[in-house]
Amino acid sequence: MASEAFEEIVETFEFLDDWEDRYRHVIELGREMEPLEEALRVPATKVEGCASQVWIVPSFEGSGPTARFTFRGDSDAMIVRGLIAILRALYSGLTVDEVLKVDAQAELARLGLDEHLSSQRSNGLRAMVQRIRALAAEKKAAA
Repeated sequence: MASEAFEEIVETFEFLDDWEDRYRHVIELGREMEPLEEALRVPATKVEGCASQVWIVPSFEGSGPTARFTFRGDSDAMIVRGLIAILRALYSGLTVDEVLKVDAQAELARLGLDEHLSSQRSNGLRAMVQRIRALAAEKKAAA
C-alpha cells in the first residue's frame, strides 16, 4: 500500500549499497522539507518519546474515514528531519482508514532502518508513527 514517493525512497535505498550513503540520503530528504514555522512548534504539535525535538502538524481534506491525511513536520536533528520526510512519503495523501492499515514497521523494514538506527532513534520513529496513527484515529472517530 506504499505510495509512489515511498517506493522511490525504497528504490534509492536499494541502489545505495553503503549505509553512510543511505544516511546522507535520509539527511538530504530532511533538508528538502520546508521548515516548520516557529508558531507551530508548540506543545500540542510536539511528539513525546523522541530524544530530539519533533513536531508534527496534521492536515485533513474531507471528513470521516475517507478524509485525506497529510502532515508537515520538523525536528532539531537533521537525521530525524529525514525520518519525518520518509514518514511523509509513507503516509501523505492516504485516507485516514488507509493510514490506520499501514504496517509501518514492515514498510520501514524494507529500508533496513530497524537494523541501522540507534535504539533512541528507533524509539523516536515509533513515537512518530504512533502519533500519526493517533491523529488519523481521532479524525476518523470525529466523523
